[in-house]
Amino acid sequence: MKILVVNAGSSSLKYQLIDMDGEQMLVKGQVERIGIEGGHLKQTVTLPGVDKKVIEIFQPIENHVEATQMMLKALQDPEKGAIRSVVEIGAVGHRVLHGGTKFSASVVVNEDVKDAIRECIPLGPLHNPANLMGIEACEKVMPDTPQVAVFDTAFHQTMPPKAYMYGVPKKYHDQYGVRRYGFHGTSHRYVAQRVGQRIIICHLGNGSSLSAVVDGKCVDTSMGLTPLDGLLMGTRCGTLDPAVVQFIANNENMSVDEVLTLMNKKSGLLGISGLSSDMRDIDAAADAYNGDAMLARDMLVYGIKKYIGAYAAAMGGVDMIVFTAGIGENNGALRERVMSGMEYLGVRMDHARNAACADGHATESVISADDSPVKVLVIPTNEEIMIARDTLDLVTR
Repeated sequence: MKILVVNAGSSSLKYQLIDMDGEQMLVKGQVERIGIEGGHLKQTVTLPGVDKKVIEIFQPIENHVEATQMMLKALQDPEKGAIRSVVEIGAVGHRVLHGGTKFSASVVVNEDVKDAIRECIPLGPLHNPANLMGIEACEKVMPDTPQVAVFDTAFHQTMPPKAYMYGVPKKYHDQYGVRRYGFHGTSHRYVAQRVGQRIIICHLGNGSSLSAVVDGKCVDTSMGLTPLDGLLMGTRCGTLDPAVVQFIANNENMSVDEVLTLMNKKSGLLGISGLSSDMRDIDAAADAYNGDAMLARDMLVYGIKKYIGAYAAAMGGVDMIVFTAGIGENNGALRERVMSGMEYLGVRMDHARNAACADGHATESVISADDSPVKVLVIPTNEEIMIARDTLDLVTR
């Protein structure tokens, strides 16, 4: 069966077509600038024994329905497509950011599921509306094809109350669902299924989160009610004293919403360095002794170290530390900085192994020494295949 995996954003639609007989990605594409000037589709088809075929289209794209129609037309292109007909697509799996406490696993979409996703919009105001638009666009264009929702928050629903509750009056949890939810759950789950025991998973990218996992179940994670909490990230500030919001609002004559926009889109590596949200740019500037870039990198490394120490304490020890996602998989120098001084936990790095698994050469690898009591690994994440697997499982039961 061929599964179409869709990740709809507010002005974009990323997609992959995966042949589940062998779990081979056939197509990778993206529709950008939906509803704004400069609409663009780019699709790459990689079929066995055939040269890559690329389609690029530049045209106005009014909404997600038009974007979905463009996607399906490109998939069926007679010369550069991968399928002859939409009926070859057995089901569509959708990434959905926030499922609240309603969903601890993926589900086939029906009206009740869509209503529940709408109810979670206050918890995921930037992502859930776009995710829902992607689902409804596919339903409109592919009315006979099953749709499956896969939630970023689902994996973290095994956390105990002591880990997910906040120290505000409990009525806010009971009435509004104010609690820690965690995100990147599909990535964390993919890694957790690859290894066992007591694991600390470091998902490091433009958005970053850590999780503590015992026997495949999440017991704590760094992101909170929203993806703003936790580590310093590309443009997100991470954990801070909540009074900072009030202080900035009062002194800059800003609303709370404006301050949160500042903390989501103009903070983190970008805000500290004043240069970029991209870790490669930060590294280049820091290596050239730019003080603000050095500080941004030091803050990120220090934050990761603190979470690793905290989660090791929470689990009563750690057996494996795993790095994944763009920075985690490719930035060997950052992994060295994080692991430096971790000998007290039982980490002994193999510097040659670590250096070989970096800069676009990341493979599933052990980068610690053979005699290291705590194993350190790099596991490239694959959220799309997890979405496809869940989708296949649900529609073939």
